[in-house]
Amino acid sequence: MSADTADSTEGTGEDDGARRREQRGWYFYDFACSVYSTSVLTVFLGPYLTSVAKAAADAEGFVHPLGIPVRAGSVFPYAVSVSVVLAVLIMPFAGAAADRTGRKKPLLAVAAYVGAAATTGMFFLDGDRYLLGALLLIVANAALAVSMVLYNAYLPQIAGPEERDAVSSRGWAFGYTSGALVLVLNLIVYSGHESFGLSEGDAVRICLASAGLWWGAFTLIPLRRLRDRRIAPSGEGAVGSGWRQLVATLRDMRRHPLTLSFLLAYLVYNDGVQTVISQASVYGSEELGLDQTTLITAVLLVQVLAVAGALGMGRLARSYGAKRTILASLAVWTLILAAAYFLPPGEPLWFYCLAAAIGLVLGGSQALSRSLFSHLVPRGKEAEYFSAYEMSDRGLSWLGPLVFGLAYQMSGSYRDAIISLVIFFGVGFVLLARVPVRRAVAAAGNPVPERI
Repeated sequence: MSADTADSTEGTGEDDGARRREQRGWYFYDFACSVYSTSVLTVFLGPYLTSVAKAAADAEGFVHPLGIPVRAGSVFPYAVSVSVVLAVLIMPFAGAAADRTGRKKPLLAVAAYVGAAATTGMFFLDGDRYLLGALLLIVANAALAVSMVLYNAYLPQIAGPEERDAVSSRGWAFGYTSGALVLVLNLIVYSGHESFGLSEGDAVRICLASAGLWWGAFTLIPLRRLRDRRIAPSGEGAVGSGWRQLVATLRDMRRHPLTLSFLLAYLVYNDGVQTVISQASVYGSEELGLDQTTLITAVLLVQVLAVAGALGMGRLARSYGAKRTILASLAVWTLILAAAYFLPPGEPLWFYCLAAAIGLVLGGSQALSRSLFSHLVPRGKEAEYFSAYEMSDRGLSWLGPLVFGLAYQMSGSYRDAIISLVIFFGVGFVLLARVPVRRAVAAAGNPVPERI
């Protein structure tokens, strides 16, 4: 047995107890960071940062960062866009450094604690400090994206081919569990702020900061349990070669066209998933006339059911394979959009039913996509390829919102805008169905699971 094989769970020499312990530690990074996505990005920061920007706006409703006129309502989405660009610039360096040095854990620690610190710093976002809020959002969002590259790159090293779908699904389930738990606590603070002697703004800032503290505290668990794998020393500087490594990775991926085919399919259908998530609240408030309490409760319902969905789809994958299960989830996503188009206004019950359906397919489709891609990654290039995976997620995440926005602009109807997203799931389904995954796994030099 080679040294590389002995150091990988894909061999037979690693102690089961040590592997399970490392897997449990790995789950806890999802548990740590998912509260940022749920409480900060999805619920609290967008409306609050917009209100802060409006407090700083002139009579026409514009703020002027660096002398550039920007509508106060555009500060939040523009900051998210800048964070995506920053993340795409940094991820190649992080992936190259991780794979060349074999030291994923210190890099994960840096990314996680930069993001956690920026999120905790949102406690100081008050008055008209919209620039501070935008900066903290940019840093936190980019740090999360970089940390996820390093976190995902551990999956092929801590789980063998036959257990990878289940391990990935449990990670997502841990994340949705923590997201739901913290969101419940945040809603108690927010809805009862007067009884706690807090203003509404104070309550929001406490909720934002608590997400950063949670992220930082629970990151200690994976940092204690995950371990770095030894690799042969390289003569090139890891960080300095970041962009050269990205070019080399893309060239190397040309030698694995089936891996690229999966990435293209994932890029398309995941853009649809992310757009549905980001625009559901807008659709509920603007088209259906639902109040903020209903929308926040619906987000909580998504989080709770996503746990069951991730675990349930992981079990389905063991029986039917990850590819077939993902394809089935894309068909369900299409039905969800069709149902959303016909939802009656002012009826929270039907919106909750839609949220429940989203929750049941959301976690599973994301978890199984991650585990399926892990089979298509050549040994020793996990961080590089997961950097490309994350970039395919983040780098074109503007396309779905653009289609949504254009559909609304041309029709004036959010119903037409939401149904326009069907194209992402339809095209993604066709592209994924055409990928021969068993041949793709073999072409990447990895053992082919019995079911995939």
